[in-house]
Amino acid sequence: MSMLVVESSPWNANDFGIPYPTYFHPAKDDDVFIWQERMRRLERKWLFSFAGAPRPDNPKSIRGQIIDQCKRSKVGKLLECDFGESKCDSPSSIVQIFQGSLFCLQPQGDSYTRRSAFDSMLVGCIPVFFHLGSAYTQYTWHLPKNYTKYSVFIPEDDIRAGEVKIASVGS
Repeated sequence: MSMLVVESSPWNANDFGIPYPTYFHPAKDDDVFIWQERMRRLERKWLFSFAGAPRPDNPKSIRGQIIDQCKRSKVGKLLECDFGESKCDSPSSIVQIFQGSLFCLQPQGDSYTRRSAFDSMLVGCIPVFFHLGSAYTQYTWHLPKNYTKYSVFIPEDDIRAGEVKIASVGS
């Protein structure tokens, strides 16, 4: 039996990853074309952005380092999704930060993949992945095999070791 899941398992050849549902729900084809044209014309004032919370209980998480780099950067934007009242519960806040960014950081969360990876792609923000399982091994039916055509990859070990400054990647 084949199973369609939002996150496939590398140990089960019958799992096929399908993208997370996003905040974009067009009513007709013309809505898609209008949206695409609007996204192409946007001014992207931030080089990169991250919408998320740290994972302090997970020693392997690089989210803390990413958040620190966003906070210290003059070209990065952070939408903090930590405890208390959060704008991350608002789809418009997340979409707005991604619309203003050239690159959207997509580290692992509770699992390898995140819905925000697809939200970022839909608004024309180039996703930056840190683990191969976040997109490349998950969505083989939906994403190009040559991931450099639609994304950037930075190994999370390089972030963890402090070897990479996100603002300088690609410059």
